[in-house]
Amino acid sequence: MRRATKNLFAEMGEEQPQAGAQAMPLAPLAERMRPRSLAEFVGQSHLVGEGRVMRRLIEGKGALPSLILWGAPGTGKTTLARLLAERSGAEFVALSAVFSGVKEVRAAIADARESRKRGLRTVLFIDEIHRFNKAQQDALLPSVEDGTVTLIGATTENPSFEVIGALLSRSRVLILNPLTDEDIETILRRAINDEERGMASFKPEVSDEAVKRLAHSAHGDARVALAALEAAIESTEEDKKGVRHVTLETIQEALGRAHYAYDKGGEEHYNLASALIKSLRNSDTDAALYWLARLIEGGADPIFIARRLCILASEDIGLADPQAMVQAAAAADITRLIGLPEALYPLSQVTIYLARAPKSNAVKRAYLAAAEDAMETAREPVPLHLRNAITPLMRRVGYGSGYRYVHSDPRAKEEMECLPESLSGRVYYEEQETEKKQNSESGIQESE
Repeated sequence: MRRATKNLFAEMGEEQPQAGAQAMPLAPLAERMRPRSLAEFVGQSHLVGEGRVMRRLIEGKGALPSLILWGAPGTGKTTLARLLAERSGAEFVALSAVFSGVKEVRAAIADARESRKRGLRTVLFIDEIHRFNKAQQDALLPSVEDGTVTLIGATTENPSFEVIGALLSRSRVLILNPLTDEDIETILRRAINDEERGMASFKPEVSDEAVKRLAHSAHGDARVALAALEAAIESTEEDKKGVRHVTLETIQEALGRAHYAYDKGGEEHYNLASALIKSLRNSDTDAALYWLARLIEGGADPIFIARRLCILASEDIGLADPQAMVQAAAAADITRLIGLPEALYPLSQVTIYLARAPKSNAVKRAYLAAAEDAMETAREPVPLHLRNAITPLMRRVGYGSGYRYVHSDPRAKEEMECLPESLSGRVYYEEQETEKKQNSESGIQESE
């Protein structure tokens, strides 16, 4: 069992032997530099600091519960799972949800049952558990519930949406934060100077400025930083002394396009959209433009953005500025017509307009109040005078009787009730001061 586990780890990138000082290593630098002990681990002090939950578990203090490790890529989820496994004394089985299915899960559980008969516990580590569908996650549930396996799942997605509730209720969710620039600088310098697993055999010379720039551009992902460092060093020619002088330009080329913390199908998509809408609602023009740019540069569908702006124009501005909806609708139409990159201009224009516009949620509140009454009085009949008298029978039983046409009978506006009798006098829409001012400036007045 332990031999099979080692092979699984090798497939996930465990350290492999090198043939010569500068021979191309089989495993990427990020895998070779993976911490082998808690002392080498960098970051996540809220979990591994003195007295914190992960440190206590890794040090073997307390029973190991099933865990869901939630965090961005390159923050240490797999490393912490390995450290837990080494100290747990249990059989450790690692599966990747990218390459495994129900068949592999059931096989691992069957092996765990056999190990249990011999008095051995099994830790089942599933990388990217959010990629398992409901049926695959359901297959885990009985063995987690009866203690056949202790589950450690790693995910970059919000477990609330991607992990079934039954598994969540039987697991403890631990959140890993993006690494700080200082954390990544520490990891990079360690890799530069490490003779055994790092890049020291290449004799790299990397300036402090380049290390800082690389750490900042990695956006909290150690794997991105180490991959760029490795590419930059390997692509730099040696001088006569065998030293590789890695320039800032080479680092930037190795990084490529900026890595945006954005996933079209994941939680961050909705986080960024929420940030845009809430900034607009708060009339913060600069913040709204920033979040708009994050969405566009991250690859969001511009039509999705336009739809969200149209909703806000009515929901949070409404009749305080009726032109807001016109602007939003125009921007949506233009975006459909021309697409990106040019559509960023009308989207930016309407974002600025909506941020600067007066705000009112009176339309939203009016509908929600009316909807609540509509649900409670769903069987309330339409008053006879408001019904359409199409046939002679309808007229004989009173359909349309007593209806007054307001254009020829102005007093009908105040004297004719249009709500069901039980709701007579109910007020849903109350004009706010911003709307009164706008209507006054526009010449809109109540009918006499």
